[in-house]
Amino acid sequence: MLGNFEYVNPTKLYFGNKSLDYLQKELLKYGKNIVLIYGGGSIKKNGIYDQVLEILKACDKNVVEDAGVMPNPTSDKLIEGAKIAKAHKADLLLAVGGGSVCDYAKAVSVSAYCDDDPWEKYFIRMENIDNPVIPVGCVLTMVGTGSEMNGGSVITNRRVNRKIGRVFKEDVFPKFSILNPEYTLTLPKYQMVAGFFDIMSHILEQYFSGEDDNTSDYVMEGLLRSLIHSARIAVKNPQDYEARSNIMWIATWALNTFVAKGKKTDWMVHMLGQSIGAYTDATHGMTLSAVSLPYYYHILAAGLPKFKRYAVNVWNVDPNGRTDEETAKEGLERMRAYMEEIGVVMHARELGLTEDMIEGVADGTFILKGGYKVLSRDEVVDILKASL
Repeated sequence: MLGNFEYVNPTKLYFGNKSLDYLQKELLKYGKNIVLIYGGGSIKKNGIYDQVLEILKACDKNVVEDAGVMPNPTSDKLIEGAKIAKAHKADLLLAVGGGSVCDYAKAVSVSAYCDDDPWEKYFIRMENIDNPVIPVGCVLTMVGTGSEMNGGSVITNRRVNRKIGRVFKEDVFPKFSILNPEYTLTLPKYQMVAGFFDIMSHILEQYFSGEDDNTSDYVMEGLLRSLIHSARIAVKNPQDYEARSNIMWIATWALNTFVAKGKKTDWMVHMLGQSIGAYTDATHGMTLSAVSLPYYYHILAAGLPKFKRYAVNVWNVDPNGRTDEETAKEGLERMRAYMEEIGVVMHARELGLTEDMIEGVADGTFILKGGYKVLSRDEVVDILKASL
């Protein structure tokens, strides 16, 4: 392990089917004014909303709601939420939902007291935060993003067809997050498996980088094997608490910044997927599944030793009698079979991507330099075409 780094993660986690019991303890640390943030209303159908509201009332909190957070939160919604938080003089933003709700809450936390357009300042110019930040707490209801224990926030601007992620520093991380696997059991299968692949992509996009013998790679191989095992169980029986519990914990470790330490990291699958999402409003995890194999086949030769290792250590490919390239490709084919088994989208056209969008999607794809191959714009176009 050759990298130099510092590591801190300030988020306190409460995990398990009794974890909501700790919400009152956390709420007592903050002032009276709370903004309750959630999405399209599923938390009202499954009873989580009533449970959270009862605890807020027991703590005598002054609550306003910021509802209707969409799966791909928009810059317009961000402005709306920032106004709500500022007008309410919020002491805490309590996000109840999946990764999109948590992402949005973090964006609101840095935007409420921003004296400029927060989209321009924090997502386009990527300036440092120079205004007060409102604390965030999360009650997680869907796994995949890892947003419950990191500074990540992804916002979409529909007017310019751009979807941009920003990883804020530790002062924007949730102060606490509540992870009850039971809250994930009511998810529709499509959202469930999209989340499963989002987790896998988070791990792979950190794994496929670097050439040193890195402890983080061994950790990630274990996380991948555990995810594959539990996802297969969950797809057959979505009510299997143990499998869903394992996946929830894997999702947190996949993107709580721990396994990235000492590594360059790639993230081009996310850049491609996010740009597709900016044009199609497709489910995030499915945009990743659609572009992953075209991308990984494209860079395989440049990162052949790691792709061979992935095949052997994660997919149990026997390298005897195979060239390194044959071993690596067999690993990707076993990954393909797994993806088809759990039911993720394999072709971007199923998400609404069309040939006439590809040039614009390519323009909106940020080209990063941490992986095994730095793509040209023409290569981005080729990968997008292959994803159709």
